[in-house]
Amino acid sequence: MGYALYRKDGVLWAAGTHEYRPMGVAAISVTDLFRPRDFKPAIKAPHEKEAEFLGFFASIVDLNDYLVRRREPG
Repeated sequence: MGYALYRKDGVLWAAGTHEYRPMGVAAISVTDLFRPRDFKPAIKAPHEKEAEFLGFFASIVDLNDYLVRRREPG
């Protein structure tokens, strides 16, 4: 599995793959965390030139850990 994370206008977008096959895209508020059920094949991520790329992550746990660490002061 792998996830690419983007941010645009206060919304976080994650595009997920499972064994090199797209599993869908999830969009959440910057104050939320991702869940597997959030990923839908029908959702389209913003174009890469329109959103800020934040990184690649190996799992939803890694992705959410990154989001939690970014929120912590200091």
